[in-house]
Amino acid sequence: MKGIVEERAAMLGEYIIESKATVRSAAKKFGISKSTVHKDVSQRLKSVNPGLYREVREILDTNKSQRHIRGGMATRNKYLLRKAENQH
Repeated sequence: MKGIVEERAAMLGEYIIESKATVRSAAKKFGISKSTVHKDVSQRLKSVNPGLYREVREILDTNKSQRHIRGGMATRNKYLLRKAENQH
Protein backbone atom coordinates (compact mmCIF):
# COMPACT_ATOMS: atom_id res chain seq x y z
CA MET A 1 0.00 0.00 0.00
CA LYS A 2 2.81 2.41 0.89
CA GLY A 3 4.50 2.21 -2.52
CA ILE A 4 1.28 2.92 -4.35
CA VAL A 5 0.76 6.18 -2.46
CA GLU A 6 4.26 7.42 -3.21
CA GLU A 7 3.90 6.43 -6.84
CA ARG A 8 0.60 8.32 -7.07
CA ALA A 9 2.22 11.39 -5.49
CA ALA A 10 4.98 11.32 -8.12
CA MET A 11 2.45 10.86 -10.95
CA LEU A 12 0.39 13.79 -9.66
CA GLY A 13 3.51 15.94 -9.39
CA GLU A 14 4.57 15.16 -12.94
CA TYR A 15 1.06 15.83 -14.25
CA ILE A 16 0.87 19.19 -12.46
CA ILE A 17 4.26 20.23 -13.87
CA GLU A 18 3.52 19.11 -17.44
CA SER A 19 0.08 20.70 -17.65
CA LYS A 20 0.48 23.51 -15.09
CA ALA A 21 -2.68 22.05 -13.55
CA THR A 22 -4.51 23.21 -10.47
CA VAL A 23 -5.17 20.89 -7.55
CA ARG A 24 -8.81 20.76 -8.60
CA SER A 25 -8.09 19.80 -12.21
CA ALA A 26 -5.53 17.18 -11.14
CA ALA A 27 -8.09 15.69 -8.75
CA LYS A 28 -10.65 15.51 -11.54
CA LYS A 29 -8.17 13.94 -13.96
CA PHE A 30 -7.10 11.23 -11.49
CA GLY A 31 -10.55 10.68 -9.98
CA ILE A 32 -9.53 11.48 -6.42
CA SER A 33 -10.39 14.25 -3.95
CA LYS A 34 -8.71 17.65 -3.85
CA SER A 35 -7.64 16.87 -0.29
CA THR A 36 -5.82 13.74 -1.44
CA VAL A 37 -4.04 15.60 -4.24
CA HIS A 38 -3.02 18.36 -1.88
CA LYS A 39 -1.71 15.92 0.74
CA ASP A 40 0.16 13.90 -1.88
CA VAL A 41 1.93 16.85 -3.50
CA SER A 42 2.53 18.97 -0.41
CA GLN A 43 3.50 16.31 2.15
CA ARG A 44 4.22 12.91 0.63
CA LEU A 45 6.05 14.18 -2.44
CA LYS A 46 8.41 16.22 -0.26
CA SER A 47 9.89 13.04 1.24
CA VAL A 48 9.69 10.94 -1.94
CA ASN A 49 11.18 13.38 -4.46
CA PRO A 50 12.27 16.79 -3.07
CA GLY A 51 13.26 18.15 -6.50
CA LEU A 52 9.87 17.36 -8.01
CA TYR A 53 8.21 18.78 -4.88
CA ARG A 54 9.95 22.15 -5.36
CA GLU A 55 8.82 22.37 -8.99
CA VAL A 56 5.23 21.47 -8.07
CA ARG A 57 5.29 23.98 -5.20
CA GLU A 58 6.21 26.79 -7.63
CA ILE A 59 3.27 25.97 -9.88
CA LEU A 60 0.83 25.66 -6.98
CA ASP A 61 2.03 28.98 -5.54
CA THR A 62 1.48 30.62 -8.94
CA ASN A 63 -1.99 29.09 -9.19
CA LYS A 64 -2.82 30.31 -5.71
CA SER A 65 -1.68 33.85 -6.51
CA GLN A 66 -3.91 33.87 -9.62
CA ARG A 67 -6.93 32.25 -7.99
CA HIS A 68 -8.74 35.52 -7.25
CA ILE A 69 -8.40 36.57 -10.89
CA ARG A 70 -9.83 33.29 -12.21
CA GLY A 71 -12.69 33.51 -9.71
CA GLY A 72 -13.48 37.06 -10.81
CA MET A 73 -13.47 36.06 -14.48
CA ALA A 74 -15.79 33.12 -13.77
CA THR A 75 -18.23 35.40 -11.98
CA ARG A 76 -18.06 37.97 -14.79
CA ASN A 77 -18.75 35.29 -17.41
CA LYS A 78 -21.63 33.93 -15.36
CA TYR A 79 -23.41 37.27 -15.31
CA LEU A 80 -22.64 38.02 -18.95
CA LEU A 81 -24.20 34.69 -19.88
CA ARG A 82 -27.28 35.43 -17.78
CA LYS A 83 -27.62 38.85 -19.39
CA ALA A 84 -27.38 37.33 -22.87
CA GLU A 85 -29.99 34.69 -22.03
CA ASN A 86 -32.41 37.33 -20.69
CA GLN A 87 -32.09 39.40 -23.87
CA HIS A 88 -33.26 36.50 -26.06
